[in-house]
Amino acid sequence: MAASLKTIAAAALLASGVGASAAAASDSEVIIDRPEFKAPADRRFSIEALEALGRVTDPVVSPDGKKVLFGIAYESVELNRSNNDLYVLDLAHPGVPERLTRTAASENGARWIEGGRRIAFIYPDDNKVGQLWVMNADGSDRKCLTSVEKGVDGFLFSPDEKKIVLISPVKFARTAEDVYPDLPKATGRIVDDLMYKHWDEWVTEIPHPFLAEFDGNTVSGIRDIMADEPFEAPMKPFGGSESFAWSPDSNQLVYVSRKKTGMEYAISTDSNLYLYDLRTGTTRNLTEGMMGYDTCPTFSPDGSRLAWLSMEHDGYESDKNRIFVHDFRTGKRTDLTAEWDYSVDAIAWNPDGRSLWFIAPKDGVTPIFTIDARSGSVKLVNDAIADYASVVPVDNKTAITLRHSMTSPNEIFSVSTDGKVRQLTDVNTAVLSALDMPTVEKRLVNTTDGKKMTTWVVYPPHFDASGSYPSLLYCQGGPQQPVSQFWSYRWNLALMASNGYIVIAPNRRGLPGFGTEWNAQISGDYGGQNMRDYLSAVDYMKRESYIDPARIGAVGASYGGFSVYWLAGHHDKRFACFIAHAGIFDIEAQYLETEEMWFANWDMGGAPWDKDNATAQATFATSPHKFVDKWDTPILVTHGELDYRILASQGMMAYNAARLRGVPAEMLIFPDENHWILKPQNAVLWQRVFFRWLDRWLKPQK
Repeated sequence: MAASLKTIAAAALLASGVGASAAAASDSEVIIDRPEFKAPADRRFSIEALEALGRVTDPVVSPDGKKVLFGIAYESVELNRSNNDLYVLDLAHPGVPERLTRTAASENGARWIEGGRRIAFIYPDDNKVGQLWVMNADGSDRKCLTSVEKGVDGFLFSPDEKKIVLISPVKFARTAEDVYPDLPKATGRIVDDLMYKHWDEWVTEIPHPFLAEFDGNTVSGIRDIMADEPFEAPMKPFGGSESFAWSPDSNQLVYVSRKKTGMEYAISTDSNLYLYDLRTGTTRNLTEGMMGYDTCPTFSPDGSRLAWLSMEHDGYESDKNRIFVHDFRTGKRTDLTAEWDYSVDAIAWNPDGRSLWFIAPKDGVTPIFTIDARSGSVKLVNDAIADYASVVPVDNKTAITLRHSMTSPNEIFSVSTDGKVRQLTDVNTAVLSALDMPTVEKRLVNTTDGKKMTTWVVYPPHFDASGSYPSLLYCQGGPQQPVSQFWSYRWNLALMASNGYIVIAPNRRGLPGFGTEWNAQISGDYGGQNMRDYLSAVDYMKRESYIDPARIGAVGASYGGFSVYWLAGHHDKRFACFIAHAGIFDIEAQYLETEEMWFANWDMGGAPWDKDNATAQATFATSPHKFVDKWDTPILVTHGELDYRILASQGMMAYNAARLRGVPAEMLIFPDENHWILKPQNAVLWQRVFFRWLDRWLKPQK
């Protein structure tokens, strides 16, 4: 690194008029600005370039439709943390956005209020706990509105801005001291039901919605509208303010909750939409009898209808996400996407209430669409070789969206219903224009059952078809997450290609975007057709003269890690090395170690002890640990010890098995990371170990 990021940040503090004593503050008080980046002489996209990129987040259109509020986060490898600041962009003159905040902690969840005159956001108080703040639209006159003991994790103002729903945690589990008051220092956890852990935490608190009054200056009367209910709202671990919707008259609030606990919670995805009437204090279940996930409620502009995303089957978290509309006048529910065979990711009403915008994976990308709110007629708005990640309508013909691809991170775009697209931000243009980026090609591969499989191939910069290259099979996780034009700050296919590898990324069986049958096929068939799809993609690409068949690796995380472990025992010498992160090694152990049992029951088919269940028994028979006797290829195992979805013991078992078999193996364990690797220095370490391992086995030794 050319200059100390701490020094640069201190200089920024001084330049902004803050005294020298502040510049010498602790790391947690140092401002993180855009890091200094100098392109290497070979113009190669590197780990350093990846870390230097700004992460554009959460665009919100002002009430008058003239401005966009958004965040840009930068990481400091030296300080080992990131920071998100707020910016505003004039839609009539995009140019350079105006920076509103320059603080040492992140402003998050920002929203316009008072007709665009002020902005509300989440920011830590002096106790490092998130609270609700407001400031003028130019960033001046910051004021903290709340002092909630456990903090505020999210919020949503009512349309009249006289009320706010605040998301804040409440105590859930018993502590040892609750049972035995004379043992206040005991650390043991007393567990008597399931779902005692979730993703990366022991469940001691759950989020609740708190209703508050707002008079323009102060927040008062904060009360928990689920005070007597031991249920989550929003749902952990990813639910936020999108789980709430205010009626246009501000008298009703819809919220998402799965009103279950313990074992019942662990085996079910049956969430519902609840309508809370502020005038009567009563709550009504709007989706009674709808058995899968119901999420993302949004009122039509006139309040007569409610749209939301709904899955049909209880226990199937990757089911088709349908767009449903409830008509309050007639009580009728309508599935707008009944004749459309794809799964929807996000929705937003047009201002006239006649149609909705939405995004959905389709044919290897994630385009943006509109759908008629009466007929269900779907129109493709734009199908660029890219993924759209959000949609915020400006008017009936234009929306603001985040867009990215395999070679470019998120930027803000405007999209019109006539298909016109305009890029509004260029946060990362300077860095990317100084580099030579890879190229991406779409291939259609014949599968063993006679179908066509969309496969992305990412080529190194300055690719020469007359040369000979090492290659990587990228195995997707999920198992039902699309291999679209995604951008990742860890599994970054452009970074892999820039290190000299051709990347083969198949949309194997089990991925959305190719119809419900293709998506659903993987459940109960873990070692089956999807693995044959992987091998079909590799065998197809091996026919190319520029692919060196002796230098092919396979890499993946989560289900992709399972795939790597499985391929290690079935690859017939196709691969020269493997890398598995957070993968399932022993499916029987995974069934009993994981926490969301609905996933295990649906995808594995049932329990190991259910001997009459042919699907379950076939799944457990394909467990990678049963084929370790066939392992003969070098393998790198990585895992986080805070991963409670797939325990780190799975990775340790795989590593131990490889070493006991005499297979060259290495393991990278993170005691402070979960299913993902999030801390900047750990992320850099992971990438360095990742490429060191690949280079060792797939590149000729000099």
